[in-house]
Amino acid sequence: ATKLDEALDWAMSREDQNTRALVVVYRGKIIGERYAEGFTKDTPQISWSQGKSITAALVGVLAERGEITLDEPAPIAEWHGARDRRRNIRVRDLMNMSSGLDFKNYGLGGSDSWSASNEHFRIYFDGINVFEHVTNQPYEIEPASEFRYRNSDPLTLGRIVREKVEAGGGNYLRFPQEALFDRIGARNFVLETDAWGNFIMTGYDYGSAWDWARFGLLHLWDGVFEGDRILAEGWVKFVRTPAPGDPSRGYGGLFWLNRGGCEAEWQAIHR
Repeated sequence: ATKLDEALDWAMSREDQNTRALVVVYRGKIIGERYAEGFTKDTPQISWSQGKSITAALVGVLAERGEITLDEPAPIAEWHGARDRRRNIRVRDLMNMSSGLDFKNYGLGGSDSWSASNEHFRIYFDGINVFEHVTNQPYEIEPASEFRYRNSDPLTLGRIVREKVEAGGGNYLRFPQEALFDRIGARNFVLETDAWGNFIMTGYDYGSAWDWARFGLLHLWDGVFEGDRILAEGWVKFVRTPAPGDPSRGYGGLFWLNRGGCEAEWQAIHR
């Protein structure tokens, strides 16, 4: 306990970091936690691309229900014309950030950063329908051939989730809470939408330290939480398997795998 306290105190005191919450879980129990001034275990905090993992989990919920499979063509109506090469993009390719869509990511800091041509970041700075923005992009390279960190792929999956839920008579805005968060005891997630009611789960998502700990345990426990199977069997194995198009083996199914290193992640986002 003394060593753990020392480690937690050291982590929270580092001046080169901006740590606001730190929770240590062992065998399903919290054994240590620290919070910066003004933050608690229940404070929803901006989580940025961790929202991509929420999208992955929601697709996993639909897979558990038998409503979607990894190897089916992505059910985007506009992509299924007779001569539209996007018809070959699978759900698996979107999960692996390997759709091959022509979707520019100019990062932040360059001359094109704040222009409409920076499609990856435009979803944060422009008043657009994010689902239309991402699914209206053209084909560029063969699906599954190259991993490219692009908001197009998780947001396309977000549209698929919305259409599946609404086609079944469900309430899309309540779906994440009812189908996922409630079932793991998470009470403080906040997911923001665009003006058309589409969740922007590539950046505008908030979660508390305890809620993220529960989300982590769901995956540590192979998609089962306290006896309740929430994610399809084998789903966690898939999201932690390196994407075929990523030579660094650092990215899986909308999850960073900590195999490519932080520098690799930084370069992927900002290149």
